[in-house]
Amino acid sequence: MNNELPKIKIDERTGIEYHLEGDYYIPNLAMPKQEKIVLNKYGRMRLNYLKEQERAHHNALLMNNELYDHLIEIDKQAYEMHDRLVEQYKEKRGITEELKQTNQMEWVRQMNMIKGIIEQIVYDVLIIM
Repeated sequence: MNNELPKIKIDERTGIEYHLEGDYYIPNLAMPKQEKIVLNKYGRMRLNYLKEQERAHHNALLMNNELYDHLIEIDKQAYEMHDRLVEQYKEKRGITEELKQTNQMEWVRQMNMIKGIIEQIVYDVLIIM
């Protein structure tokens, strides 16, 4: 009588393949290959938020192979929103190229204020949504 366990077995119910390690069967699971992507500021902010505050959502996106597509989309939307809001705030506050030429310090002060406001809006609307 041969009591040797098979090296590989497939669970008929789930279709998952297992390999023998010592006395235990370990599932042969692997993540699909991902293309190398570069996340910009807002994509990295969203990733950090998901990892730190919404682990279940992060893990679900990761296991469904949707995490990086999600991060790229958030990054794209955030930059589009940022650029659109900068132009709207500049127009609303009367910040022009003429101001930049005549009073650079005031222009810089106004632009820094706008930048802070817009970054908080983008964070509240897209990063922690």
